[in-house]
Amino acid sequence: MKLMSFDELDVKILAALSQDGRVRWSALADRFGVSAPAIADHVRRLENSGIITGYSVQINAVAVGLGLIAFVSITLDHPRHRADFLNYVQHQAHIQSCHHVIGESDYLLKICCASTADLERILTEEIKALPGIQQTRTTIALSSVKDTAALPIDEPN
Repeated sequence: MKLMSFDELDVKILAALSQDGRVRWSALADRFGVSAPAIADHVRRLENSGIITGYSVQINAVAVGLGLIAFVSITLDHPRHRADFLNYVQHQAHIQSCHHVIGESDYLLKICCASTADLERILTEEIKALPGIQQTRTTIALSSVKDTAALPIDEPN
């Protein structure tokens, strides 16, 4: 992706939306001293350029019965298994994120599920059943001090 140049207002809009994606254009306009249509134009440009990729709601995982967070390192035995593994990952709602990493493993998953029994089922019946899974290492989070999708947007490029 080509880096888009953005101005000071773009940076302010991105910072504001990363904290509250439901903020009204009129509130941003008042805050930044411009018109609501100007805010809307900037946001549309940021969306069209791929900088803003979507909007979502943050859900309290514990409140909906998904209080167990696990980080699972995955090692594939051969790159030919990558496509099938990544296809599996894309279609699993309990996998919150997947990162291709350098180190002892190939991928790092963040899994959110209901219980250790649920995690055991996911690991043994799903992930370890995939072709090419050489090794998994699992770390269970006892609590989360910080978990955010907000990026540190500070200065224009």
